[in-house]
Amino acid sequence: MRLLRFDDEGRARLGVLRGDDIVGLDGLETVYPTVQSIAAGGPRALERVDEAADRAVTTLPLHRARLLPPIERPGKYLAIGMNYKKHVEESERLGVPAPKQQLWFNKQTTCVSGPFDAIDPGVTEKLDYEVELGVVIGAPAKHVSETDAPLHVFGYFVVNDVSARDWQFHSPTFTMGKSFDTHGPIGPWIVTADEVKDPHALGLRCFVNGHLRQASDTSQMIFNIWEQIAYLSTAFTLESGDLIATGTPEGVGVGMQPPSFLKPGDVVRCEIDGLGALENTVAESSLAAMASRRG
Repeated sequence: MRLLRFDDEGRARLGVLRGDDIVGLDGLETVYPTVQSIAAGGPRALERVDEAADRAVTTLPLHRARLLPPIERPGKYLAIGMNYKKHVEESERLGVPAPKQQLWFNKQTTCVSGPFDAIDPGVTEKLDYEVELGVVIGAPAKHVSETDAPLHVFGYFVVNDVSARDWQFHSPTFTMGKSFDTHGPIGPWIVTADEVKDPHALGLRCFVNGHLRQASDTSQMIFNIWEQIAYLSTAFTLESGDLIATGTPEGVGVGMQPPSFLKPGDVVRCEIDGLGALENTVAESSLAAMASRRG
């Protein structure tokens, strides 16, 4: 199932993608008003979603829809750094040492944006891209083993972990440079876990203006998804609807020689086999636009 959110004349609605059409989940909002509630509801919730889609009368061609982030603002958005060997190698060339354990940081949840929304550079002068596989937590996870970790995954989505490299090291947690508003495009929908045979065998790519920058597959993760969930849940509870970004491969802009950062007008496309694609255009900085209007 491909579960999504779309704009309906200013109102966020839930839908399911069937073919090239969005099927509105008419009437389901009284039982499951949010994607988080569906993620928390387990298999029965997905059965109800499927039933609602079967009897729905509202459809919208996908090409006419404005897709929203496929989940409402999550409680937590956690991302792992340097989780692909070749990305570790390019980071070490830049003077960033390889971590001795899983390296986690927060993306503040206000950064989350839609799969085709514009990216606002804000104050950064070193705007970068990172294609990643995203995970949505289903059943809450606390002290979960690697063996049981798959039971706590609701679904998967595409991530662009947009990064302000000049702000990333303002704090040792990376959070400042990873959390600018609009720097969290996700989507285009959530593919439920039952439809992803092996999340560790998915090709992922990033293009800038049509030129391939990143190309790898999720088998190259240093710490796989089950290890990530087990590690995180040792410290705190992962709740229904929490998001995890599982790391990016080599090929980021800061690692190029010379570095190649994003600029206004650039189009970034992140895609993962079987999950879909994001495509986001870099806008003029809102601060620059504001200064121009004042001038």
